[in-house]
Amino acid sequence: MKVKLSQAVKMFFGKSSLEAVYSEAIANALDANATKIDIRISANTFNQPETLIIEISDNGEGFTDERYKKFSNLFDVNEGTHKGLGRLVYLYYFENIDITSFYNRTKQRTFRFSEGFDENENAVIDVDERPSGTRLLMTHYSLQKIAKESFVTPDCIKHKILEEFYARLFQMKQKGTSVAIKIESTLEDFTAKASIESADIPDFNLVELDSSVTLIDKFFLYYSIKKVDNNPSLVAAIAVDNRTVKVDLITEKNLPDYEMVFLLYSEYFDGKIDAARQDLIIPKSEFKEVENLFRKNVISLIEDKISDIKDRNEETKKRLIRRYPHLGGYFETRNIGYISRNDIIKKAQDEFFKAQREILEAASLTDEQFNKSLELSSRSLTEYILFRQITIQKLKSSTSSNSEAELHKLFASMGKDGRFEKKDAVDDLYRNNAWLLDDKYVTYETVLSNREMGELIQKITEEEIKDGDRPDIALIFSNNPGDKKPFDVVIVELKKKGISLEECMIVETQLQKRARKLMKYYNNQIQRIWFYGIIEFNEEVETHLMGEYKKLYSSGKMYYKEMSVVMSLDPTDRLPIGVFIWDLDAVVRDADARNSAFLNLIKSKFIQ
Repeated sequence: MKVKLSQAVKMFFGKSSLEAVYSEAIANALDANATKIDIRISANTFNQPETLIIEISDNGEGFTDERYKKFSNLFDVNEGTHKGLGRLVYLYYFENIDITSFYNRTKQRTFRFSEGFDENENAVIDVDERPSGTRLLMTHYSLQKIAKESFVTPDCIKHKILEEFYARLFQMKQKGTSVAIKIESTLEDFTAKASIESADIPDFNLVELDSSVTLIDKFFLYYSIKKVDNNPSLVAAIAVDNRTVKVDLITEKNLPDYEMVFLLYSEYFDGKIDAARQDLIIPKSEFKEVENLFRKNVISLIEDKISDIKDRNEETKKRLIRRYPHLGGYFETRNIGYISRNDIIKKAQDEFFKAQREILEAASLTDEQFNKSLELSSRSLTEYILFRQITIQKLKSSTSSNSEAELHKLFASMGKDGRFEKKDAVDDLYRNNAWLLDDKYVTYETVLSNREMGELIQKITEEEIKDGDRPDIALIFSNNPGDKKPFDVVIVELKKKGISLEECMIVETQLQKRARKLMKYYNNQIQRIWFYGIIEFNEEVETHLMGEYKKLYSSGKMYYKEMSVVMSLDPTDRLPIGVFIWDLDAVVRDADARNSAFLNLIKSKFIQ
């Protein structure tokens, strides 16, 4: 062999899987007109890959002089369906492949295929007359592990072989040639078996497709759709050079109880596969056309043969529109139920954003663009209302296992990302959820989330003050302090669910501490200060609050108390402050009620 094998192996088969060993051996056996192929796999355990041995035998014509010469010379092929490289995959996984082959009735050839392979080192002897055939014994597995257990599981190997050789096995079945492939695996003294017979190859139906991919080559679709009681499956593949290349046309999630196989044939694909048979060599634009053609016709056949599939997909469509009403009209409805839900949503979002960008980048709006801008703005608002609802649902589902930081982040991003200014409100729309407290707080001037107290005071007074104390949330709203107009300040302290009464009531101390630093500016620049402690209510907490606080009657639970905060000791200076203790569930319910009003209005307009 005239090529350095170690380099060739890495170059062509670096992305392969162990399954390629079976595929290559079967392809070679079928090329040698084999009709019986046996695969035997053994290992001490799955976790001892060094003990893995694979033996593959067939009843083909064997390594005749001509076949051995071609094997010995890389790239030596005599037809376009071969690449002359497949045998290299053996060396990617095994150091030694010992080959024994019988041919011409009385000849036996033995040789070792390894990195140091020398074509002259083979032994040919005369033997008693016997059937021809070849045995490959692969030992000394060279990788550190077997990547997947499915690579040595007979049922999985069977599925992979069928997936890759459906086209060729079907052609043989049409010609009346019976093929039997047996697979046996023994690991930890447990033996599993699987087999492929001609009966496993469906009796395919054939349709010719209307295509604009090429004006010369025709496209044909072979298909089989069969009802099964369990283990539904779908194979969609392109037939290339006597093999098949899988195409992910349809997600296998939620497949109906059918076994479906779709094979796309065309002379257009001849030779258009890489040397390692891993990827099609087709320009992206052309492959997209092929993929769309393939999917369109597969979907049409499925809907024609499976009566209830349309109803199921229509219900899926309705659920998507209910969940994402702003994307109604952007969903690829033809693909709903066939490609993944996430892909459907992402493609709709991409189209939505594309339409937004076109409008925003327009120098002036035509009447058509103006009408479209109204539609897009309503969809953008819908997207925001939906985001708010998702945030509310996350708060509803929070438990004592969620940390205080996780809870805090639902109200606003924290720390270095926790400063929000009015001028950036649109950009911060999905990071600052002050509306959870009250929708009036969307008129904020500044929101500081887990930022230093000194930063808040500097914003109020324009004086640089060092104070590392960090309120959970500090909010300035109604006016900008820089405009010298009265404004309001809100201080919020949050506590996670599932903590003790003592830990909950720490909010009182924290709020008094914040008040002591802010009240000196009250009636000067600050017109009102609101102090909120948000905690989880339970019987013990409410009993404590009832002793000192007044219950405010509202849709949720809230308690209020005025307390005196000492501002200085000499002279003693006290100022009254009002503190609200608010049930976390009440915050969520109130926000939900407000947002649901918008959501219900939107649904009534989008869903007709």
